[in-house]
Amino acid sequence: MNLIVLIKQVPDMEKVKFDSEKGLVDRTSAGVEINPFDLNALEAAVNIGRSIESTITALTMGPPRGEESLKDAIARGADRGILLSDKLFGGADTKATSITLASAIMKMGNADIIFVGEKTVDGDTGQVGAEVAEFLNIAHISYVDEILEVTEEYIKVVSDILGGRFVKKAKYPVLISVTKNLNVPGIPTFKDKIKARKAEIPVWSLEDLKEYVKAEDVGLSGSPTKVKKIEVPKEITRKCKKEKENVEAFLDEIIAEIKKQKVLEA
Repeated sequence: MNLIVLIKQVPDMEKVKFDSEKGLVDRTSAGVEINPFDLNALEAAVNIGRSIESTITALTMGPPRGEESLKDAIARGADRGILLSDKLFGGADTKATSITLASAIMKMGNADIIFVGEKTVDGDTGQVGAEVAEFLNIAHISYVDEILEVTEEYIKVVSDILGGRFVKKAKYPVLISVTKNLNVPGIPTFKDKIKARKAEIPVWSLEDLKEYVKAEDVGLSGSPTKVKKIEVPKEITRKCKKEKENVEAFLDEIIAEIKKQKVLEA
């Protein structure tokens, strides 16, 4: 069984800076890590790989340093990693990103299950998984928080949508978007990290995908979504007020504020 896990290297959102003029995230301004939700997706693939003979491929699109995240994925149980990296891929929105990822999956061929986290902490759109499935013209199931059964022919899962739990079954190929409630990602051992550091990571450029995608469909040129304005909200600090003398009046003031803020309303 061929399992593919889509991962994304995301910046530390507490330290990252934004290019307000271009409407882009300056990904070089902060440290990076694998998107937390994608770790749940990877763990799901690894768990399946323990019960059914499988090849697990971690796939990501990004700058050359994305190789670090792929090696981390290998240390966590993936068999190999592939990096999509080209200046022409830069500035992609969810559509251009999805087309590029789907093109790489077409080039790889024969994917049975594609795993992806429900969203990324830097974009928070939750769109890429479904879009990749649509471009591949395959079934997809979102918000999976439990895997009930996996066979050579199908997968049965529980999808949690707006408080309702739905049992869904799909034949392969299928894309599964998972939530953080699905599992607890394992921690790679030191031995696995050392082994993963030696892994060779193939890098595919637009030239390698030209059979499946056109230049005008990737990066900024293939992105219909344009950010008009970025506003970074001011940090909210905790406010405190002390009253030692007129306590009763102070309590009345607190009660009035609670009513104003509608704190006790259902």
